[in-house]
Amino acid sequence: MTDTPLDFGDPADLDRLRHEFRAWLAQHPLPERESGEPVQVFLHRWHRLLHSGGWVGLDVPERYGGRGLTALHQVAISDELGACRAPGVPRIGYLAHALLEFGSEEQRLRFLPRMLAGDEVWCQGFSEPGAGSDLAGMSTFAKRHDGHYTVRGQKLWTSYAQYSGLCLLLARTDRSAPAHKSISAFVLPLDRPGVTVRPLRAANGDDEFCELFLDDVRVEESERVGAEGVGWALAMTTVSYERNALDTGHISKYGLLVERLRRHAAERGGSLPDGLLSRIGRCVVDYEVLVAHARRRTAERLAGQVAGPESSVDKLLMTRTEQRLYDTALEVFPAELAQEGGELFGDYLYSRAASVYGGTSQIQRNIIAKRILHLPSNG
Repeated sequence: MTDTPLDFGDPADLDRLRHEFRAWLAQHPLPERESGEPVQVFLHRWHRLLHSGGWVGLDVPERYGGRGLTALHQVAISDELGACRAPGVPRIGYLAHALLEFGSEEQRLRFLPRMLAGDEVWCQGFSEPGAGSDLAGMSTFAKRHDGHYTVRGQKLWTSYAQYSGLCLLLARTDRSAPAHKSISAFVLPLDRPGVTVRPLRAANGDDEFCELFLDDVRVEESERVGAEGVGWALAMTTVSYERNALDTGHISKYGLLVERLRRHAAERGGSLPDGLLSRIGRCVVDYEVLVAHARRRTAERLAGQVAGPESSVDKLLMTRTEQRLYDTALEVFPAELAQEGGELFGDYLYSRAASVYGGTSQIQRNIIAKRILHLPSNG
């Protein structure tokens, strides 16, 4: 555990929360991953253990199973986990905020406490083979009947769907309406007839991503989240939270590797090629810029600003930092490149996907150009 956590302008009670969490971690160490145990099964055990201590959903109201604190409190816990190289807080916050903002009171009370506790495992059914980062181009269609819908289509890159029971699903509900006004959101139980889940094996050996096939799946009207046509707004809320810079568990993990590179440069700087020493310097600068940006974004959240298109800047900064950092680390520590089962090599492989998952870097730049800089589009 580092003794120098990131400084985010913490309120007076944040040090107390950090010390309380460190004491809890000392009594509840990270469980061992069993031989052959799928990573998501292991992470689910960790999820339930964190929840048992009250460390999941800190910024969710108590009425729905959280602790009613602020985003900054959840940031502090993520930072502590990253600093001790433990798995982060379960990545369900963006789904929880989508339900908080768009779900009915009945849906919030029904789903949020069980989501936070890990009693129900969720996945996200947004991307499609022909509409990954461009969600407006999705073709999955939900045909409305009397009191229910039938859904037909395909989803791709659905993380850990094979271990999930529920999916926050987007589908078009009106083929004649403009793209951004014709998408609706649903809570889909994955044991429903007509649902087929097919895992995909990634380069690092994980089967995190899945294809999801929907063959005239019945979804009840009561399982729609929000009104028809608000799915685009819900999706933008979801991905804005997913892409933002407040996931300090990642930033803390980057910081540990940056410090390792710094020490190596200090010890052997004179013998390193000039180009490699310069690359280490760029990694340090990238990291410091990302930390400064995260501080600013945290202050905005505390001031009541909701996640918006600025999260695309977050995503690009984190992608640049992560990919350059692991590229450089493997050049500095080439022996670890041969350790194909090693942590650094696995992190390097995963970093290759950072410019694709959560929206490609090209799409993020388009969002920044159109929605932040208000630049004219070509043609």
